[in-house]
Amino acid sequence: LLPLGLSLHRRARLAFRAGRTLKESFRQFQLDAVVRMLEEHECDFVDALGRDLHKPRFETVVAELTLVKNEAFHAINNLKRWMQPQPAERNLSTTLDECLVISEPLGVVFIRGTWCSPVQMCLVPLVGAIAAGNCAIISPSDSRLVQALKCCLMQFYGPDPRESRSFGRMVNMEIFNRMRDVLWRSGKVAVGGQVIEAEKYIAPTILTEVTESDPIMQQEVFGPVLPVLTVDGVDEAITFINKQEKPLCVYAYSTNSKVISRLMSETSSGSFCSNDCALQSLMVALPFGGVGASGMGSFHGRYSFDTFSHRKSCLLRGTRFECVTFLRYPPYEDRNLYLLQTFCSCVTRCI
Repeated sequence: LLPLGLSLHRRARLAFRAGRTLKESFRQFQLDAVVRMLEEHECDFVDALGRDLHKPRFETVVAELTLVKNEAFHAINNLKRWMQPQPAERNLSTTLDECLVISEPLGVVFIRGTWCSPVQMCLVPLVGAIAAGNCAIISPSDSRLVQALKCCLMQFYGPDPRESRSFGRMVNMEIFNRMRDVLWRSGKVAVGGQVIEAEKYIAPTILTEVTESDPIMQQEVFGPVLPVLTVDGVDEAITFINKQEKPLCVYAYSTNSKVISRLMSETSSGSFCSNDCALQSLMVALPFGGVGASGMGSFHGRYSFDTFSHRKSCLLRGTRFECVTFLRYPPYEDRNLYLLQTFCSCVTRCI
């Protein structure tokens, strides 16, 4: 047993150095434990998100718990293959050698959650960290169990979203105040706009007459507010996107396939989705992550494993050809250069 007085980070380092996380059996056991935890404590997660965020059970089960369980099952089924050394392409000088890339765990990793996507942003990366053989320290973005906010359309909630059991709340007063201040200093309210501080409630809101310099256009929204900035055609939209920092995602809504294709190919973002939102971030087979200012690395399935692994290059060379390779050593002589070039030429013709 590790002394309780040790810091969490030091205890994690000692656990990693003990080497237990390197074994496939240990990783499989930990992944199974993640699944059991989610199944045994489903009601706890549902109750906590319901209290904190007014989050519907349906959203918690489908978009949070089931998503993480699917990630864990996918890792369990593929872990043995992921852990196998991957052969690398050989060149002339390594034709007779064995070239491999081995995935090693990084060690102790820290996973910081985000209030906009509660369980999945902590536990989906955790699945990848465990699969890759790391010790992980996880932390939600605040002191609550999990925190999130869904941006929703008005028609989902009836005439009064405040009374709807399906509409969430801001997670704390700090985020509520930030969202309220940004809302009041940007554009013109076309729909919604109601704010009730005692409930941390902001109605689903659409802002029009928004300008590029408005506060809401200077930061991530992560609230039930949709700013509408008008542009003059696809060219201007692409120019606007490209002069900003690279976004986490570009969503394109159009029935014109050429418009979709241009937006996908002429902009750069962490991910891209047409005629839907968030779906690309939930799929095990697709990597989810940012680029540039929107983040580094990605997760989901094999991509999580790779994010939390060091790709170690390995060249396994024998000594049987040292009678030729010694020619590359000093002192350099024209004769040795000629013999080495002749040997390389013969090898090339034989390949």
